[in-house]
Amino acid sequence: MSDVLNKALTALQAKLPDGFSSTAKFVITGEGAIMADADGVRIGDEEADVTLIASAETFRGILDGDVNPTMAFMTGKLKIDGAMGLAMQLGSALS
Repeated sequence: MSDVLNKALTALQAKLPDGFSSTAKFVITGEGAIMADADGVRIGDEEADVTLIASAETFRGILDGDVNPTMAFMTGKLKIDGAMGLAMQLGSALS
């Protein structure tokens, strides 16, 4: 497992300590994927209700609070596949 994925996992676990009510997947381009659901946050690549796709740099910025998830989406740095309402819930949780 990559250092980038481990750091993202730790940051997401801190932001989503109780997991997520639906199933979300965070795909870090070139690194791998992290799943968040009612069971918590873990490394994985399963089916999800919403998938967020971005570079390691963009995810790091979002998790550090330096990058606004909505602006990242609007500028094409963050791609969303699936339920937009769930993506908005995640954006609020990660801000």
